[in-house]
Amino acid sequence: MENTKQPLHSGRLIIVAYRLPFKLIRENDEVQLFQNSGGLVSAVLSLVNDQKEPIFSSAERIQWVGFSENTPEELEGQSLENDDFQAHPVFISDEVNENYYEGFCNNLIWPLCHYFPSLARFEEAYYDAYKVANRLFYDKVAEIIQPGDVVWVQDYQLMLLPDMIRQRFPENKIGFFFHIPFPSFELFRLLPVAWRKAIVDGILGADVVGFHTNDYVEYFLKAARLVSGYGNKLHYINMSNRIIKVDSFPISIDFHKFNDAFEEPEVAVARNDARNSLKEKIIFSVDRLDYSKGIIHRLRGYQRFLENCPEWHEKVSFVMVVVPSRDTIEQYQQMKSDIDQTVGRINADYGNIYWQPIIYQYRSMPYHELVGMYTASDVALITPVRDGMNLVCKEYVASRKDRQGVLILSEMAGAAAELGEALIINPLDQQDIADAIKTAFEMPIEEQTKRMDAMRERILDYDVFAWTNDFFTQMTMLELEHERLRQVFLTNSGIDSIRKAYQSSTNRILFFDYDGTLAPIVPDPAKAIISEDVKKLIQEIAKKDTVIIISGRDRHFLDQLFADMPVHIIAEHGALTRTKGSSEWQLNESYEENWKDSIRPIMQIYAKRCPGAFVEEKETALAWHYRTADEKEYANRRAQELLWQLKNYIQPELNLQVIDGNKVVEVKKTAFNKGTAARIFVENGNYDFVLAIGDDTTDEDMFEALPDDSFTIKIGDDLSAARNHIRSQEEVFHFLDFMVSAIGE
Repeated sequence: MENTKQPLHSGRLIIVAYRLPFKLIRENDEVQLFQNSGGLVSAVLSLVNDQKEPIFSSAERIQWVGFSENTPEELEGQSLENDDFQAHPVFISDEVNENYYEGFCNNLIWPLCHYFPSLARFEEAYYDAYKVANRLFYDKVAEIIQPGDVVWVQDYQLMLLPDMIRQRFPENKIGFFFHIPFPSFELFRLLPVAWRKAIVDGILGADVVGFHTNDYVEYFLKAARLVSGYGNKLHYINMSNRIIKVDSFPISIDFHKFNDAFEEPEVAVARNDARNSLKEKIIFSVDRLDYSKGIIHRLRGYQRFLENCPEWHEKVSFVMVVVPSRDTIEQYQQMKSDIDQTVGRINADYGNIYWQPIIYQYRSMPYHELVGMYTASDVALITPVRDGMNLVCKEYVASRKDRQGVLILSEMAGAAAELGEALIINPLDQQDIADAIKTAFEMPIEEQTKRMDAMRERILDYDVFAWTNDFFTQMTMLELEHERLRQVFLTNSGIDSIRKAYQSSTNRILFFDYDGTLAPIVPDPAKAIISEDVKKLIQEIAKKDTVIIISGRDRHFLDQLFADMPVHIIAEHGALTRTKGSSEWQLNESYEENWKDSIRPIMQIYAKRCPGAFVEEKETALAWHYRTADEKEYANRRAQELLWQLKNYIQPELNLQVIDGNKVVEVKKTAFNKGTAARIFVENGNYDFVLAIGDDTTDEDMFEALPDDSFTIKIGDDLSAARNHIRSQEEVFHFLDFMVSAIGE
């Protein structure tokens, strides 16, 4: 039945992944699509088939762009479709694919992201092929994309693609999901400079960027800051003309598929066969052959258990299934040989004619047999040394409709962040694994059920369908955020409406930032002096209205400039206030001393490392200026490193805020900012006209804190909470001059 409810997105969904989820078979001169039953395919289908909240229209087929090994090139241009999908094969030559997929993807990115840098091969030919292949995927997307279509790019094989699409089709929504761990910056920076920048900028072509865990999000944000200079606020990256949301979306499974399988006849037979043929306690593991799965460490942990617990001999069967993968590659052949030998040695050392401690099989498992083993086993032993998520553990939990069994899970798996009721172990610690097996065998049924219920509820609530919906909900929320921060440049009619509002009001208050607003930004902050024309204009306005100069500058600088003017002054982002006609400065009551000594040395070290940078000590803040630094590119890099170090160093209880300003990094107390200071003034007066103008990130606090009917103006084209923009600091004088000319002397 076709869904009649209005979908969230009016355009089509285009999935771009390395592989097509279909086999393309020619029969009687027609090509048939044989669809895989994988979780991603089911989740994608839910985006159009959800009867309550469809994301995309079910009237449109989902477009899927991908490589297919069994697709003859003569099929190019043919319509390859079934009821749900239309396939668009990408044709990659064997030579390019060898260097692209086996080379760059599997011999470099995979080991680097899984913390095996010694296995990573940095070949120029790999990267060249990677660029060529990403361009081939782009060409196919460019052939089919239409206005309003949403493109969802999948995984590390296509990291350059989002920006390629963005450059040509800036109006289309683009998502990107990274399915493996994103590494810490210390590993990511091993990539050549040009490669790492292309990867970061490529991914940032997307509107929403997804990772499995918050750790991976933070690692990527650090890379974005240190490689390309993009900071973030609450996981939003503001790229001036658009914003990007970077967030965690832990991929999951179809809970009901595995839960319901418990009672399927084939599964019940497999479960009973396992229980009848195996020992009193059953441990089960299943993995693809890969060095990231920790198979050897798992075996050694089990061996330690057998050493420590002779009372369990002849009472336990460890069923270990390894699924063949890349076994034509020498490294993987060696890994299989090591596994074979280790299994043989353990069975020889501990087994006997009546008992085999490990039942090891190197093969794929049919679905009913897999779920049969999940539901027969007392323990699932899942010990990857690094895994983006690991869905085997979620399948095991979802299949346990009997609410029994114990999950032993590596802390290095992304799923460990969600499944805290499992016995969490260090996969490299043999004793830890051995102890966990013993604990699992001795765990009372009530405790097993309590833990299993909590994990099952979590997987049920956030299944693979919730995962896809969450991702596209974030995309919709991003559109709302874009709308809130949209750039609306003042036109003549807009300026005239402000002029009329000013003219018709009787009690007005105006807030002016200093640097970049009343005075131009210059290399030496000490030389940023307000012009006589602007000063005279502010003087005239202040005679009629309440005027507040609100700045991050220290009070001494502002005192010198505005001592003879009838204005209020807020210095150091709200920390100090001097009211009109007074010579006394009031320190914000929330200010606390004794924090600078721990921050100053960090800033001073970075100043020494960056010629031309210097530390300014204000009464209530410390500022690291780099506008006058000798090497601009180098200074930007040092600034990003300093920001990152400060944000990681500063503990929440210190109540300190790190500000990424215009060529300045500043630290101050969080209890006050321009917004809190401006709000106090507005709340203490019955004003019928409120205006605020600023150019810096610190002015956003002011724009957001002022009443909704205020006139807030951002200078420049960065996305802002201000309602309006003007293009440059030079226009401020002309705007104000025209506005106040509505009222004669």
